[in-house]
Amino acid sequence: MAFHFRSLRLSACILVCFSFMMIGADGSRKLYIAYLGDKKHDDPSLVAVSHHEMLSTILGSKEEAIDSIAYSYKHGFSGFAAMLTEDQAENLAELPEIISVTPSQNHELLTTRSWDFLGLNYQEPSELLQRSNYGEDIIIGIIDTGIWPESRSFSDHGYGVIPPRWKGVCQLGQAWGGTNCSRKIIGARYYAAGLDKASLKLNYMSARDMNGHGTHTASTAAGSVVEGVSLHGLGEGVARGGAPRARLAVYKVVWEEENGQYLTTAAVLAAMDDAIHDGVDILSLSLIADDDSFGALHAIQNGITVVYAGGNYGPRSQVLFNTAPWAITVAASKIDRSFPTTITLGNKQTIIGQSLYYMMKNESNSRFQTLVNGGNCSREALSGTNIKGKVVLCIEITFGPIIKIFEDALANVHSGGASGLIFALYTTDMLVSTEECQGIPCVVIDIDIGFQVLTYIGSQQLPIAKIEPTSSVTGKQVLAPKVAMFSSRGPSIKYPTILKPDIAAPGVNILAATKDAYVFSSGTSMATPHVAGVVALLKALHPQWSHAALKSAIITSATTKDEHGTPILAEALPRKVADPFDYGGGNINPNGAADPGLIYDIDPREYNKFFECQIKKYEICNITTKPAYHLNLPSISIPELRHPIKVERTVTNVGKVDAVYRADIQSPLGVKIRVEPATLVFNATNKVHTFKASIKPLWKVQGDYTFGSLTWYNEQHTVRIPIAVRITIQDFYADVA
Repeated sequence: MAFHFRSLRLSACILVCFSFMMIGADGSRKLYIAYLGDKKHDDPSLVAVSHHEMLSTILGSKEEAIDSIAYSYKHGFSGFAAMLTEDQAENLAELPEIISVTPSQNHELLTTRSWDFLGLNYQEPSELLQRSNYGEDIIIGIIDTGIWPESRSFSDHGYGVIPPRWKGVCQLGQAWGGTNCSRKIIGARYYAAGLDKASLKLNYMSARDMNGHGTHTASTAAGSVVEGVSLHGLGEGVARGGAPRARLAVYKVVWEEENGQYLTTAAVLAAMDDAIHDGVDILSLSLIADDDSFGALHAIQNGITVVYAGGNYGPRSQVLFNTAPWAITVAASKIDRSFPTTITLGNKQTIIGQSLYYMMKNESNSRFQTLVNGGNCSREALSGTNIKGKVVLCIEITFGPIIKIFEDALANVHSGGASGLIFALYTTDMLVSTEECQGIPCVVIDIDIGFQVLTYIGSQQLPIAKIEPTSSVTGKQVLAPKVAMFSSRGPSIKYPTILKPDIAAPGVNILAATKDAYVFSSGTSMATPHVAGVVALLKALHPQWSHAALKSAIITSATTKDEHGTPILAEALPRKVADPFDYGGGNINPNGAADPGLIYDIDPREYNKFFECQIKKYEICNITTKPAYHLNLPSISIPELRHPIKVERTVTNVGKVDAVYRADIQSPLGVKIRVEPATLVFNATNKVHTFKASIKPLWKVQGDYTFGSLTWYNEQHTVRIPIAVRITIQDFYADVA
């Protein structure tokens, strides 16, 4: 069988081999993952024994094989992760039972108001919350940095017995005893194989969360109700997860290192394999892992819904991760909450920025201080400028990694002893960084306001400014939702015939638990547990629905308009009307997803054809397999349209038995789409209908992506799927929307 290495991801993903695993210049060993497909035995111990026997034929003895294996995947699928030399890996790949051998890679990690904004108000519960009983007894698996069990968000007060179908464990470890699991946190595991000994002191060798990321995501998905939560008065309200009565199972795969985090494919696969055994209903992964993860595929084929973060590398196109067709890939959007911060200049002009600046009780009131121009606040720009005790204006007009730009400027301003920072940027989506300003007020303002302040500085002999503490504003006066600036955009590089991302959800300035406190965080990491929480409610309401049905309901019911009825915008350069590569079907609409009318269902075995032919590309691939846009997905993506094609889709009625739906087609620019039949009639006998969409190019041009939609509607339901099409006449193309 073929031996192959998947290509390394973008350099920003920090996918590097494990230097500490080297055992010599000749014959160095690394962690490799061997995948064998479906398991051949129901007994996991027999599966593990088969792995030992197989590897012993390569290494020479069963003892060496056992010592070499870091993880044995034996519940949901068959495979193992083992320390091997490259020659040993190549020899292993030649065995007939082996499907693939790949190096394990390093990956990276990627509330009060957000659930109200999505229509899931706890004080006035929607029908979805009531009928699902707040997601009671749905089990959400969190694959992340662990959890802080003492947080109030994980109280098990009022919970009944653990569901009898649960087969997981409470793995004991450092600072984690048997009482740290509960009727809320019903399981805990950790995966530390390969972690450098030097990093042990930076971590709890248990499921306890040192970082805070996993605690934040877990409380966002399924946190219990906690009254009166805020960050020093900002964002005050009731903190809870989307499914506050759901149970949590924790799988810690991310570890702290001196220069970042340690997270490997091998550990994620081990967590997925155990989760399949344990009986989780949903897996939430706020991290970057392999797009073509066979672990996720096997999880879905075992009835688990898998939700992934799409990444934080927007607004550039083609920087989307975790785009396998069987997963739900999540983009980040903004909610209707802002944090206005008033800046008063010496001429009494008042300007408004955004910040998370608060004053401690023992601090004096705000006062005017000298204001100086710091340019872009680089070391060079500040050289020779006395900024000690002064408020510094920084203006950054170039495009780049906004958080790093801000952090570098802040470090430079701090080293000079400044008393405040006003930073003019092209986006305020990095607002959480202002929480790290270490005792001085930091405010982010728009570029145009920045130049107004600069004009004021130039007109005064002694310019001064006063920064007031931040306040919180919510409601329709804040234009929302919007796609966040940092949210990764499609199309998928690996799978352009699969439209990604699937959905957008709140991911900006989300207040949730970390250790014993509550903090704001932003990222698709925060958006992902919002979707997981919604899926938990839907699974409780519709326990018979498949993963594909749940995914379809979420995508086809999503909203593409804001609270004022205008198209959702995407933060970009410049800001623009959002398209499917920004948000997939749109912004998540939980109450609409509870009653979608029609669903696009998929037998999970259908994914096997795509998996084998699109990923493995060896002799077992059937050359007659259709392109992936023929999968029955609730979207259509045609990356190279040169001649008319027909795409088939099948819809199942899950609404009223007797229903009639009509088609509304919004064809992409330069494309003509016709649907047959244009009317679907459902009754007790005909619950499922198949239709064909004929897609025809109107131009002969080397084009770019254009977007449209196909909607089935009646008086009760609107079932919309997004469409992306690119007309081409040559194999080579350079422009991508």
